[in-house]
Amino acid sequence: MRSIAPMFAAMLLATTAPGVAQQAPGTASFDWFDYRGSDPIDSVVRPGPGDYRNPILQGFYPDPSITRVGEDYYLVTSTFSYFPGIPIWHSRDLVNWTQIGNAIDRPDQLDFKQLGLSRGVFAPAIEHRDGIFYILNTCVDCGGNFLVTATDPKGPWSDPVWLPDLEGAIDPSLFFEDDGTAWILNNGPPIGQPRYQGHRAIWIQRFDAKTNKTFGPRKMLVDGGVDPSKNPIWIEGPHLIQKDGWYYLTCAEGGTAEAHSQVVLRSRSPDGPFTPNPANPFLTQRGLPADRANPITSAGHADLVQLPNGDWWATFLAVRPYEGDFYNTGRETFLMPVTWENGWPSITKPGEVLPYTHARPALPPQPKPALPTNGAFGVLEQFDADKLGPQWMMMRNPREQWHRLEGGALHLRARPETLGDNANPSFLARRQQHRDATATTVVRFAPTRDGEAAGLVALQSDEYWYALVVAREGGKQVLRLDQRAGEADPKNGKTIASVPFTGTPGHPVELKITARGDRYDFAYAAKPGEWQILAEGRDGKMLSTKTAGGFVGAVFGPYATTGAKR
Repeated sequence: MRSIAPMFAAMLLATTAPGVAQQAPGTASFDWFDYRGSDPIDSVVRPGPGDYRNPILQGFYPDPSITRVGEDYYLVTSTFSYFPGIPIWHSRDLVNWTQIGNAIDRPDQLDFKQLGLSRGVFAPAIEHRDGIFYILNTCVDCGGNFLVTATDPKGPWSDPVWLPDLEGAIDPSLFFEDDGTAWILNNGPPIGQPRYQGHRAIWIQRFDAKTNKTFGPRKMLVDGGVDPSKNPIWIEGPHLIQKDGWYYLTCAEGGTAEAHSQVVLRSRSPDGPFTPNPANPFLTQRGLPADRANPITSAGHADLVQLPNGDWWATFLAVRPYEGDFYNTGRETFLMPVTWENGWPSITKPGEVLPYTHARPALPPQPKPALPTNGAFGVLEQFDADKLGPQWMMMRNPREQWHRLEGGALHLRARPETLGDNANPSFLARRQQHRDATATTVVRFAPTRDGEAAGLVALQSDEYWYALVVAREGGKQVLRLDQRAGEADPKNGKTIASVPFTGTPGHPVELKITARGDRYDFAYAAKPGEWQILAEGRDGKMLSTKTAGGFVGAVFGPYATTGAKR
């Protein structure tokens, strides 16, 4: 894998490199995969020499949690039912981030079964104490609340240690006092019957770091939210910090859409009672003009970290819609400084918009990562390493080995599982990180019976996707665009465009999907660079969170299947 600039796009005209392994029957081989993207804001706002660009992690990287260990910072985000899960990021300047692993990288750690892609692992929280890293998390519909530990953040991470006292809860986090006393916080149901939809509470309980078990009584800290008279919804994502003799409890509130926000309360004791900030929320983008240019919306789910010099910063999620509340890039990770006023933290004032650029933290600047995370960029994956990079994902746990790297190519074994089966199909995904993006690959596949197909996919969930494939129909090869646009469509999709393919079976074919905000184009080239449009201007909003629902973003990647009956 390496980063490329647009001037090197001509490299993509190469097809099979010398030394590529002989293709096995029923196997689709991909010689390279290229991703390039940009956003309109890139040409409007450019960071100066002392600035950084938001978001710091573009694309589907939601619910960030951060911790500092000396001069090193570590960050984790949600991955839901994708595997491997919970990416681990490292930085020394809070601006340049490198993914160093995944906490859930063994199929037997968790079982995502046939869950929807927006179930699974929610909102991880990372902490460090006495040489041990802790990640607390919830596997929704797949086991409940748990923690994993490691002495090296790169891994290996332990098998899950389950936390049965937190039954019915989500979003657990860990807080250590200076003397080593530990507490676990979480979102959970309130006492008695909820008064309204979205009525939740924040709870706390002691934790024994020697046995990794909770103990003692559970205590409710917040019932409903900072102003119960207004029936606040979805108080969640709690984190506890200590400053100047106060314990500050920060939480997301208002749901994950445009009313999302971050609120704070404080107490002289970690188990309360807590008093809310009179100026809550201290981070939000709700209430701003809907027609503002290049909006950032839905900001919240923040986690605060203190720098060695005493400064405070926060990572949080927000989104960048291209129209209304439509966005395909998912919820992304942003960074902003935290100021303290009258004993309370502040990130945005009422009516203040989040900036795309800001002055950097007072930390020594670090080199840019090998794999870019924001701004306009291109990455060419040549599949010449021993294993895939940690940024690649698949849908749910694998039950068998169906992909391999050999001879400078990625080989996918075609299997019966399709993209709509709530299973683990032969599909590898990388995130769409820009509004305007292009995913390109070359596939060599010789379908031998009707139903077999292999190619390039743009997907938001099992119910919403496009697949641009080489396939076999009526005993003849075709180039085909399949679409699933909701649960009412067949699980293996419907064909919306098709042309005969007269090339020799297994002949390299280049495939390209181009995202243009809410429009997607699909093209192929039987000869390198001789592009033919198969379909253009197709609906991209079906790959948005607003249409498809859930908490994930769109992804691209190579795919192969033996197919189901159409």
